[in-house]
Amino acid sequence: MAVFTRTTKKLILRIDEFFDNVEIGVLVFREGIRSYIDKDLESYNRHLQKVDTLENNADKLQRMIENDMITHSILPQHRADVTILIDRVDEIIDTIKKSLHEIITEMPEIPEELNKDFITLAEASANAAEELIPAARAYFKAPYTVREKLLKVYYFESETDKLSLKTKKKIFQEIKGIDLAHKAHLRYIVHHIENISDLAQKAADLLSGMAIKIVM
Repeated sequence: MAVFTRTTKKLILRIDEFFDNVEIGVLVFREGIRSYIDKDLESYNRHLQKVDTLENNADKLQRMIENDMITHSILPQHRADVTILIDRVDEIIDTIKKSLHEIITEMPEIPEELNKDFITLAEASANAAEELIPAARAYFKAPYTVREKLLKVYYFESETDKLSLKTKKKIFQEIKGIDLAHKAHLRYIVHHIENISDLAQKAADLLSGMAIKIVM
């Protein structure tokens, strides 16, 4: 049974719209990293502007969702969990915005031999966050399907960890001709990219427990 069987359509639409903004934000993050690797700063800045808009929209929707739940006494027994879930998902797009801004501000010089590594890492990290969204949507419509949908989140988060370690080893042990400060800067960018998958895992852990409560 869906969680929101007696709520207004407006709230359901707002929740879906919130997830839409985050989901598109993840796609833009992936393309933004690729644009930076390709040295296409014009495209990168377009992606950055798009993320700014999506993040602002998500924040507004988050506040409206929480206000509606309190004002209309919706899901009083699950309100705290839902509020934390929305906040955890919102943190993903907040971090995407922050990371893309920091990259364009610091302009890290990525050696050509690391291009593929950074793109692959960004793909895996984005995939973890991307797979979280259908699981989060399912909580409100078909909570018994949530746990199986979360399997891909954990898979891509694990892959991201492996790729991150591989990339950092390559930076510090294989790449020649760059100093330690440059290597440390590259490691910092790796951390920003992999952080998206870490946030997806934290939200997945919460969502998994929430789904168990609903179906029991």
